[in-house]
Amino acid sequence: MPVEQTLRKASEEVERGDLAGVLRARQRLVGLVTSYPDRLDLRDRLADVYRVLGDTAQAGRWSYLAEERDEAETAAFERAYRTPEARLTALNWVSGEATTETARIRLSALQGAVAEQVRAELAKTDDRDSSWGTNILVLLGLIVVLLCFVVGAVTLVMWVYKWFAG
Repeated sequence: MPVEQTLRKASEEVERGDLAGVLRARQRLVGLVTSYPDRLDLRDRLADVYRVLGDTAQAGRWSYLAEERDEAETAAFERAYRTPEARLTALNWVSGEATTETARIRLSALQGAVAEQVRAELAKTDDRDSSWGTNILVLLGLIVVLLCFVVGAVTLVMWVYKWFAG
């Protein structure tokens, strides 16, 4: 079904006002946003459907790149997706450039926050080798396991030999 026809059908379903129709409209719009992730008008329509459903976090998610957005919805979205990386993933933005300056600014700010988050996580990780004591304990543990394996194998071979020799 062409985009405009799908949008018209979704609008009719939302206008009917029954829950089943609104849920079908949401499903249609999710499909459109998945197919055309760089179309901000589709994201706005999906945000409108989530507003009808009363889901402020999802409304904030899909209106995050819009020229005008509700700050309460944006805050709900940011609470639901706590890290910049989670927010960027949730936006499902797959193409390069946004069509509006506002969307470009918000995307680049979010991508910068993700880069900063990754840098901070990398700075926290300890890249030093393990201590000598830890290495010796691991080596001793491996030797004990190897000895148990050898003793078990020798015992099994001797038992099988005695059973056949009888």
